[in-house]
Amino acid sequence: MPASFLRLFSLLLLLLAGPLAARAQPKTPADFGYRHLTMRYQRDTVNIIVLSKKGEELKRKPVFLFVQGSTPQPVIMYDDKGAFPMLPFELDTLLARYHFVEISKPGIPVIAHTKALTPNYAYLDPKTGQAPLAYCQRNYLEYYVARDAAVLRYLTRQPWVQADDITAMGHSEGSNVVARLARHPGPLRRVVYLSGSPLGRMLTVISGNRQDADSVGAENNFTFWQQVVASPKENNCLGDTHLLVSSLSSPQTPLNDFLHSNIPVFVGYGTRDRSALLEDYMRLEMIRAGKTNLTFRAYPGLEHNFFGFTNGEIDHKKWNWDRVARDFFAWMQTH
Repeated sequence: MPASFLRLFSLLLLLLAGPLAARAQPKTPADFGYRHLTMRYQRDTVNIIVLSKKGEELKRKPVFLFVQGSTPQPVIMYDDKGAFPMLPFELDTLLARYHFVEISKPGIPVIAHTKALTPNYAYLDPKTGQAPLAYCQRNYLEYYVARDAAVLRYLTRQPWVQADDITAMGHSEGSNVVARLARHPGPLRRVVYLSGSPLGRMLTVISGNRQDADSVGAENNFTFWQQVVASPKENNCLGDTHLLVSSLSSPQTPLNDFLHSNIPVFVGYGTRDRSALLEDYMRLEMIRAGKTNLTFRAYPGLEHNFFGFTNGEIDHKKWNWDRVARDFFAWMQTH
């Protein structure tokens, strides 16, 4: 075969392989309009994702930090139709006023196709079928609080950040983090605390058992709590570890954190959330203590994720996050 033909054939293969290789390349945050920043914390590389209005990425603006809940999810998830929203409420009109920031979970990819995730969008190590070890070792309250405080300090040094106007919002498990940050706010100006467990996770879980008339579940949870107390640092990477539960159920609860906090706090919760009665109790205690820096907003008939109900069942068509977001963004303008 002539050498010239071999060269032509090789060139043809390269030309054909080029588009195929391009299509096979994994997506990056930049593909969906995000900035991907990194910083060092202890021995970890911390991944920070920023969403800004196009063309205003370096314009100095206030920052809104969202603290993730309990699931080990990537910050950016996408399917064949495109990326999922970064936050559960409409951002288009808000991008003119804020940079939105989210910190990736430790040991979890920053970005992933939904095919690589479980049905509830959790990431598991493909070799073990469990959460990655790097995640399990760091998945507890004190780590997240210290890491996020370091990220806040990092953000204040960025020229595009209005350092005197930073807000942190946490929902569900993330609410525990922002409650502790409110106690030691550093550069934080205000906190949005949503659907939290003001007296600790275990009491919220057992309260849910009682509401469901599940006495067996309640007794099993008391037994589990005995095990947690006996070995609070145990960490086997299976579900809610002792390390995680003990950190989220310590005597230093969000209620205690807010008693020692002086920055403005917005507390929002659905009245059909399992922790609603505990949120009401925290409200009573804040009144008793003369705390005026907390604003409480109860949402009648909504559950933990601000869905409504139809015929006694959660109705996922009754999505109320935009309504809740309008309330706390309006509150932010006056606090």
